Amino acid sequence: MRRSGLRVPLGWAFGVLVLLIARPTPLSLALGLPLALLGEVIRLWASAHIEKTRTLATGGPYAHSRNPLYVGSVLMALGFCIATGSPWVSLATLAYFLFFYPAVIREESGFLREKFGDEYDAWAREVPAFLPRLTPGGPRASRFDLARIGQNREWRTAAALPLAGLVLFGRFLLPL
Repeated sequence: MRRSGLRVPLGWAFGVLVLLIARPTPLSLALGLPLALLGEVIRLWASAHIEKTRTLATGGPYAHSRNPLYVGSVLMALGFCIATGSPWVSLATLAYFLFFYPAVIREESGFLREKFGDEYDAWAREVPAFLPRLTPGGPRASRFDLARIGQNREWRTAAALPLAGLVLFGRFLLPL
């Protein structure tokens, strides 16, 4: 099985483990949860632009980064690392992202290049793979469509965010 097939199920299992070893404080929650929320806002924005495998998303956040869903995920993870108050969580999260994300980004890049050819290459010349550019670049052809958020099942991540925040707050109130 490729890494991309393991990324999501292991991510959920990893998330449960993180919540168990978390040691949040009021300050860590106050600093981390807004950053996690920003990450989810970016993911929602990206999800409203993408029509997976049908068209090449180049508008909205895809004019700043070719992988805004992953940018959002990294910000969410960073926010939760801060919120947990645990350096062990941060170290484990870094290892998880370094193991999965570069390989998955390369894999998806190859798929998009094969599927969209010159259109992908033109976009890739203008828009960085990960770290966002400040001004939009590329063709900016895709448009925001709220219905795509549901079609792309981003509601699952959006629903998990407040739940994880509540669990972290509960871990603060009732440390094990």
